[in-house]
Amino acid sequence: MAVTAALVKELRERTGLGMMDCKKALVETDGDIEIAIDNLRKSGQAKAAKKAGRVAAEGAVVVKVDGDFGVMVEINSETDFVARDDNFINFTSMVVQRMVDERETDIEKIMALPAEKGGEASIETTRQALVQKIGENIQVRRATSLSASVVGSYVHGGRIGVLTALTGGTDEIARDVAMHVAAANPEVVKPEDVPAALQAKEKEIFAEQARQSGKPEEIVEKMIVGRMKKFLAEVSLVEQVFVKDPDTKVGAFVKKAGGEIQSFVRFELGDGVEKEESDFAAEVLAQAKG
Repeated sequence: MAVTAALVKELRERTGLGMMDCKKALVETDGDIEIAIDNLRKSGQAKAAKKAGRVAAEGAVVVKVDGDFGVMVEINSETDFVARDDNFINFTSMVVQRMVDERETDIEKIMALPAEKGGEASIETTRQALVQKIGENIQVRRATSLSASVVGSYVHGGRIGVLTALTGGTDEIARDVAMHVAAANPEVVKPEDVPAALQAKEKEIFAEQARQSGKPEEIVEKMIVGRMKKFLAEVSLVEQVFVKDPDTKVGAFVKKAGGEIQSFVRFELGDGVEKEESDFAAEVLAQAKG
């Protein structure tokens, strides 16, 4: 694969390293950015890379909880200006309410629902009318739900939404956990939930880093065990230090309240959405030549 400027740019953004270091790493891996990142981490040049695909998109993440059931939906617009428009806000409120009413999270089925109970116009028809009215594309992108004895939710600035499911505890505790998830972005509930493939990959990287220290093998093994333990704690919700109490872990906080964390879902606006990038100077030049 050719090492393009775009690949170098992405590697720079994900590792924080200089352009020449990134270009060299990509040349050595024939343009494979994931292997390049692993190699850079093994050599100690880069820490854990940022997740790919976190290109910003506008719109809103909306949640609604009804007793033991909660839903969350991401609805995208082209600009932040439209995302603050009352017409757009009313549309998102209508969609999330109908999701709760019908206990539905399948996007295709959501769009076919009547916008109002017993009404004739569907949510899709309403969406199309909104697009015509405001002049921007509006898309209901993804939706999810959680059901448990206690369901909590939290939305931060309309851009990050979280649902949490607990066994026992209270609505307030579930909301506190959701707030923590929004801030700390854990990957799993418990350490044992971390996929084996990811554990193996991280262990390989930690092992290479530890052996480069030149310490005896028995010390290296202890270093690997320690770093793996730290890694699993950092990505696991129950082992993370609670944002509202630095002396308490999230799992212990919930357990003290008589609850246990079952699951959580976190949406961040635009997560994974690739926006088309244009070269303005090239466009102007092309028009001038035309």
